Amino acid sequence: MEHNESAGRLWVRLMKRHRIVKSVMAPCTRDNPQAALQQVLPGLDLGQPLWLNRHQADWDDYALTRFMPDHFVEAFPYDSMEISYVYPEDESRPSRRRNPWEDA
Repeated sequence: MEHNESAGRLWVRLMKRHRIVKSVMAPCTRDNPQAALQQVLPGLDLGQPLWLNRHQADWDDYALTRFMPDHFVEAFPYDSMEISYVYPEDESRPSRRRNPWEDA
């Protein structure tokens, strides 16, 4: 899957009880969320989470993924961390693959 290299933004949300406790945005390219995440996490006083194959698959397919406490080596005082890509205004968001089960 080919992605445009223009910079959008990475939206990082720290969740507790299904509510956003902290939220921050940072410049990001669609193909390199880990670099933007690395820049944001020190300001949130968090270490880098483990980036597993499932995180990469979610990012590739949906431009978002979720990290749970067990994905962090250091203490993580939240229920989860969600990250998603916010497309630049001049770049259209790719259409999502259709799921025939949703059409039924």
